[in-house]
This record gives sequence, C-alpha cells and structure tokens, in this order.
Amino acid sequence: MSRTAPKIQRAILSVTDKSGLVDFARRLADLGIELVSTGGTAKLLRDSRIAVKDISELTGFPEMLDGRVKTLHPKVHGGILHRRGNPAHTAAVAEHDIPAIDMVVVNLYAFEKTAAKPGVAFEELIENIDIGGPSMIRSAAKNFHDVAVVTSPADYPAIADELARSGASLSLETKWRLAQKAFSTTAAYDSAIASTLERVPADFHLLSPKETFPQTLRLSFQKTLDLRYGENPHQKAAMYSDGSGVGVANARQIQGKELSYNNIVDLQAAWDLAQEFNEPGFAEPFCAIIKHTNPCGAATGKTLAEAYKRALECDPVSAFGGVIGVNRPIDADAAEEMHKLFLEGIAAPGFDETAKGRFATKKNLRLLEVVPAPQKWTLKNISGGILLQDSDARPLQDVDLKVVTQRTPTPEEIRAMLFAWKVCKHVKSNAIVYARGGQTVGVGAGQMSRVDSAKIGAMKAQLPLKGSVAASDAFFPFPDGVEEIAKAGATAIIQPGGSQRDAEVIATADRLGLAMLFTGVRHFRH
Repeated sequence: MSRTAPKIQRAILSVTDKSGLVDFARRLADLGIELVSTGGTAKLLRDSRIAVKDISELTGFPEMLDGRVKTLHPKVHGGILHRRGNPAHTAAVAEHDIPAIDMVVVNLYAFEKTAAKPGVAFEELIENIDIGGPSMIRSAAKNFHDVAVVTSPADYPAIADELARSGASLSLETKWRLAQKAFSTTAAYDSAIASTLERVPADFHLLSPKETFPQTLRLSFQKTLDLRYGENPHQKAAMYSDGSGVGVANARQIQGKELSYNNIVDLQAAWDLAQEFNEPGFAEPFCAIIKHTNPCGAATGKTLAEAYKRALECDPVSAFGGVIGVNRPIDADAAEEMHKLFLEGIAAPGFDETAKGRFATKKNLRLLEVVPAPQKWTLKNISGGILLQDSDARPLQDVDLKVVTQRTPTPEEIRAMLFAWKVCKHVKSNAIVYARGGQTVGVGAGQMSRVDSAKIGAMKAQLPLKGSVAASDAFFPFPDGVEEIAKAGATAIIQPGGSQRDAEVIATADRLGLAMLFTGVRHFRH
C-alpha cells in the first residue's frame, strides 16, 4: 500500500455543518487546490471571498428537483471513483472529459436532529434523508488510495496542517484513517434512519415518545478511551461514547490518573444516585459515597461540605478508596473536607477554581465534570444477545403512598422515608437502607435474603439506629425482616408491598408499634 502520495488538485465541498469550513477552505485554496461546491456551501465560500466553482460547472447539468439531484452525476462519481493507476480507468475518464476529484469534504443532513423535534412532520423527516452526501462519502472511502474523504469538522485543522507540510498531499495512512471514519459515519447515519422509520406506521405519522422497543436494535458508539484493563487485570477493556457530550462517558476529566473500568462503573453509580436529588425544586446539596457500586454513605446538608461530612459518618471505613457523586458544583469548603480522605474519583456538575486548586495537590485523584442527561434505556449482556429495558426512572407520587399500619408516620418519618427510598433504589438487591433526617445510618446490600440485608445494615451502622426509618427495595416475604428492623431501633418502614404475607407483615409492624408505608413500586437492582 506504499506509494508516493499524489498532490490534491481538486476538492468538492458540500456540508450541512459549516463550522470551521471557511478557514479550512481558505487553507485549501491557498495551496492551489480548486474548490467545487454546492448550494449553501458554495454561497458561504463565495460570500467569504473564496474562489469556488459551482457543481453545475463541473457536471454541465443544473441542480434540480429542489436540490435532490446535484451530485448524483457520472462526472462527480467518475471523478471520485476512477483508479489513477488503472489505464482503462484513466482512458475512460479522459474520453468522457471527467476531471479527477481528489478530496471530498462532506457531512450529512441533520436527520437525527430533525427526528428529535417534537411533532416533526413526516415530509420534513423524509426530506432530511441525505442521498448525495452518503453516496459521495462511500465513493471516496472506497477509493481511499486516491481520494481523501473528510466527514468531520474536527479533522480540518490536522488535515490542513499535513497538506501544508507535504505540499498539498496526504499520506495513505491518513486517507485510510479518514475512510474508516467515513464508513462508520454512513453506517451510523443509515442506522439512525432505519431506527426512526421503524416507528412510522402506515398512516405516515410518527409514533408518540412512548413507542415500543425497536424490532432491530442498532447501536453506534465511538471509542474514546483504551483502558489499562477491565474489571480484573486479565480482562481487556475500552470506553465508548454516544457522542452526545453528556453523561459520564462524555465527562471532562479535569485532573487525575487515567480512569479504570471499575472507576467508571463506580462513578456512574455515584452520579446516578446524585441525580435522584437533582430534581426541579430540590434545593439541598447532596453527596453520595460509593464503594463497589453500592452507597456506603449518602446525605443532604445545608452546604455541600455538610452533606459530604454527614455521608462520611455513615461508614467511614468503607468510604476509604471510594468515589463521590454530588448534585452541586464543588466549592472550596467541600473540597477541603473531601481532600482529607483517600478517594479514587469525584463526579460533579462543576468545580470552582479554589476547589480545583485544593485538589491539585492530590494529583492521582480523578475529577470528572459531568453534564447531566436522562438515560432512556439500560442494557445488559447475556450469552447470545442483550436485554434492554426502560431506565428505572419511576418517581414516587403522593398518590402512591399508602399508610397500612394503625400508626400514621410523623412528618419527620415521612421525610426520612422518602430520602431512604431514593437511596435504596441504588443499592444492590436485596436492599435495606436505614436513614434519619436526610442521612443514611446503615446500608444492607446484595444479600440473598431480605432479613440478612436488614441485619447487615444494622450491624454496619456507625450512627445510632434508634429513631431511624428503613426502606426496602421490594416487599417483605416474611415478618422476620420487620422484626429485625424494629430490633435495630427503627420506627417506620417504607416498602412496595405485594407479598402474599402482607397481612402478617402489617400485623407484626402494628404489634411492634411501627408505622409503614406501601408504595406499590419496586426497585430491584441486579
């Protein structure tokens, strides 16, 4: 595959995303590369006083059908696809007066952006299916030995620099890398179209946002990070991004060592829990400390520093070497407190300059600035396929809460139970969380029996359990779990209900003087 790289003499430019285009085109023109363009792209270049030839001058045929046909022409695709080292090809293009096109700069109609618009009309959707763009991209990528294909504005500076250094040529390695990216681009584009059109019924109206799961699941992610290893050192791993710019996969790492697989999994767990306390109207700072995806402490506070200290009080031993997720930008006071503990990482919506300065003395500490984003689906690998489900985003409503015991919980107990319920959702099943006043006091996670989770949560408590409340992620199959919770000192329980022995469980709570709320909502976390 090694041969002298020929000079690029002619480039065709036709883009929807015009960011960076003018500067790139000017650098191409300065190297003596002839520019051919279409529609709005040509107008932008001309308005910027860059010499450009209309596509119709190349083809001898006008753009037509409202722009549907402009580059679908033998003089375009022949100019791209002919092999320069093939005598039959060069003779054919010479016979038909087809000039060579050595670079294709194309990005595609914003189909996904259009499809995401509420109530988008079917006709608008169809008109945003690009035909000529993908055709040129695929032609150029197929003929990568002779043609460079540029599909992303992010590549403009590096390509222009290489052209300037080499006298208007690109290495075969660069052209091959660009071709690989081009095929990925068209594959993702076609996947987005197919997935969207699956939702359109025979009357040509888009389904509501509550559409069923796609018949064919098409996923497209770009690798952003090679990890040192996976969950264990003998496993290889990498991280991929959906390109949205939001969420943990697209977070900005401000400082710290490279992320590990386990760091990312734990930081996602911490971030998810923190987002439970980021609802509109929720004013209190919140901090979660996570170890092996389970919260070992979680709390609210008047300040973020107070929330962190209260979270740490729950289980300071387990917190060592954990990760933190918060719902507010980290300020100087919070950073000062967190700085005292060995932590692997922190996920936050921001860090002020003083906080960054304080953390800078811990060079290995990973700081991630995350843009919040709701997760629509969760996926799990199984042999031979995957499982797909809606994300567990079911908030409690007042109508969900049902007092089932003789004693009605006090307002303070209700507030504590609602806090515990949010945290319990993020604890591995079977899960029992003891809490009081916006602070966890004991967490029982991942046990095979619910009564064991109740015992372990109490056993691990470092703070007094007397007067606390308990949350259970699923119903109590037997009264023994309620008895353990009462023995620990809790006075109220929130749980889904729905057991065949609910009557026995309620009777036990009444006998022990506990208040109990049923939610009708379960939060298993496997």
